[in-house]
Amino acid sequence: MHKKEKTEKLKNNIKYLIKSRGETRLSLCNSSGLTRTTIYNILEGRVVNVQQSTIRKISDFFGVSYKEIETIDFEEKETIESSISLQGNKNPAAVPIIKESLLIQNLDKRIGELAVTHPLTYYFGTACNLIGVLLENEISGINESGDLLIVKKGASSSNREKLVYDKISKKLSVTKESFFDSDVICIVGEVLEERFKW
Repeated sequence: MHKKEKTEKLKNNIKYLIKSRGETRLSLCNSSGLTRTTIYNILEGRVVNVQQSTIRKISDFFGVSYKEIETIDFEEKETIESSISLQGNKNPAAVPIIKESLLIQNLDKRIGELAVTHPLTYYFGTACNLIGVLLENEISGINESGDLLIVKKGASSSNREKLVYDKISKKLSVTKESFFDSDVICIVGEVLEERFKW
């Protein structure tokens, strides 16, 4: 990596670290013992060759690696680590999979209980109260038998698609409607994700 690139990384990282850690240029100067001019020159891109002792003071102040501050994009690294992705460090949510035929008798059970008694899949996203509904019959024109719907259990006022159960026909359907006759229709929940041919 060229000196210019390193300085650019250092500059961007200092800006990001100041912002994300709730610091200011002043608090950085005061605590690291560096002059305002030094910090200003780095942040304005006026120096290409930053002294190692300066870099060490800055990295010590933020509690980050002295080697990484010039070579890694901290904003990108921290975004990945805090995100729920395959590369991230947050745990994905465990989602119990319930067969369509067993769904209604299990709707009132808590997720913790269902997670112990049913197979699991994982959902990469922040959510709770999720179940996976394994379809055994097709939902006309939308889903086929064998598809898995990840559903956030319970009523919701959003205009997202909802999985509902018709007590008379004993069939599931997906709708965007928000008002239902509770004697006829039981709301399973909001559909967050479809996985085909599970």
